Amino acid sequence: MRKLIVTEFLSLDGVMEGPGPSDDFKLAGWTVPFRNEKTGIFKRDELYAGGALLLGRKTYEVFAQAWPKMKDPQGFADRMNGLPKHVVSSKLQDLAWNNSHILSGDLADGVRALKTQPGGDILVYGSGKLAGALLHHGLVDELRFLVFPVVLGSGQRFFEQPPYGTVQTIETRDMDSGVTLLRYAVQ
Repeated sequence: MRKLIVTEFLSLDGVMEGPGPSDDFKLAGWTVPFRNEKTGIFKRDELYAGGALLLGRKTYEVFAQAWPKMKDPQGFADRMNGLPKHVVSSKLQDLAWNNSHILSGDLADGVRALKTQPGGDILVYGSGKLAGALLHHGLVDELRFLVFPVVLGSGQRFFEQPPYGTVQTIETRDMDSGVTLLRYAVQ
């Protein structure tokens, strides 16, 4: 069975909103000064090990506008554009981004069905409300946080509706530039 992995950029105070420079969040781009080769390699390896993306509507819309236009020598953009993308949305009807599919019906049933399909792990990027719902339904197998050494004080926090249960530490790793990787198995 495929694992469902929620992977996020977080500030020290748990904010996940606006890690990239193109977001509408007033503090957007807060990860940029701290990104480095180690974090890049980690994210590339994670993406190449994954077999599908599971995204909420807002994250999908941001990604669908950006990724099809990108090119990079490491092939990250090609991988993002080629992977199957499952989108949880009741509003979207037309998905223009290559290999995108609406996950309709009951969320828990749909995700359980995805997890039984063959292929690599399912990655959830961003998609805070979706990640919370997945945790609530007990569907998340692993949490991966790249924690950046910045306190934002405002913005969407990852854990907005706790409690979710217990986790077991899999790994902690210094990623240089003050960034720390935290990996947890969800119990």
